[in-house]
Amino acid sequence: MNVLGSSEFYVIGLSYKKADAEVRGHFSVSEEAQEQILSNAKASGVEALTVISTCNRTELYGFAQNPSQLIQLLCKYTQGNVEEFEKVSYIHESDDAIQHLFKVGTGLDSQILGDFEIIGQLKVGFKKAKTHDLVNPFMERLINSVIQASKRIKTETEISSGATSVSFAAVQYIMARVPYVSEKNILLFGTGKIGRNTCENLIKHTKNEHITLINRTKEKAQKIAGKFNLLVKDYADIQSEISQTDVLVVATGAQNPTITKELIYTKKPLLILDLSIPKNVASNVTDLENVTLIHLDQLSKMTDDTLKRRQQYIPKAEAIIAQITKEFKAWLSTRAFAPTIQALKSKLNDISALELNNHRKKIDSFNEDQAHLISDRLIQKITNRFANHLRNANGTTEQSIELIKAIFELEQSDSE
Repeated sequence: MNVLGSSEFYVIGLSYKKADAEVRGHFSVSEEAQEQILSNAKASGVEALTVISTCNRTELYGFAQNPSQLIQLLCKYTQGNVEEFEKVSYIHESDDAIQHLFKVGTGLDSQILGDFEIIGQLKVGFKKAKTHDLVNPFMERLINSVIQASKRIKTETEISSGATSVSFAAVQYIMARVPYVSEKNILLFGTGKIGRNTCENLIKHTKNEHITLINRTKEKAQKIAGKFNLLVKDYADIQSEISQTDVLVVATGAQNPTITKELIYTKKPLLILDLSIPKNVASNVTDLENVTLIHLDQLSKMTDDTLKRRQQYIPKAEAIIAQITKEFKAWLSTRAFAPTIQALKSKLNDISALELNNHRKKIDSFNEDQAHLISDRLIQKITNRFANHLRNANGTTEQSIELIKAIFELEQSDSE
């Protein structure tokens, strides 16, 4: 499936399956790093590229002469290195890369089955790639096909039914382990997407009226707090707020820990949930006797009846993916021989023009319009026949293309 000369379509990445949170944090792509990767892609020999980086995975989808170009690009602008990457990574090529992207984009490869937040990440990555002119027709069609599959699976199956997500798992954990949770003080630090979702779930399920929000940008916290009538404190107050809280939920997006041992001065039990990648709570906070630290990976392993129920819809989801993949590959095969069909059509038009010119000279009452109409219809029927043959060539497309070129003496330049 070589559609860009010597380049091939690759997926390189790492995920929760083999890389723990610490290692995933090394390869987490910040917005700044993503901009650098995209800005330097073409200079690195990468001809098309889309980047996604979530709490559970970092992946690059792109066209390159070899996957090492993509790996080097990722390592250059993150905190990871090639040796560390090779220990936990995966590389998919061509058809395998296509299938992997479909599984990721439709939630079948998510840490929590049916988690459709990933498709939003893919859309954002695709949009950024477009601004850098890093989207070719193949990538555009493929990602739009994945988006289509995601929509169909979401509407035609119940694989995403039930409230199961990292944020919900966090609330489940709190409710299971914190007695009288509705009366406890809860502090939420960070109001990104996971933070907002966690906030909503906390309010909905704990009935707690003692939730405080802190964010580095206070305006963002106030916007969310206004929706739920919650208390907002300044970032400068975080140490004093931690000393008063029973549960601290950290959902910040920093590259280094935002909560350290030095910030914690409390004599009562403190449960800390770190929902960040990279980890934003220093591991040494557990040196304090009254502190319990739970990370996102531990929460994601929580299984319940909802997840078990979702599994029964996997075959239907896979059938939808298979159908849309087949349509994508049919389009791809058409693109492979489209230049040849266009060259054939041009050749037939040249032959037709010569014949019509000869008859025009010989026949006094030559009907120009009728002759052109008949000629155009014949050319269309002939090219349609050849196109149908090539579409159904089943592995012999290239041989058939070469034969058509030889028979009609098509120039190589016409078919590229």
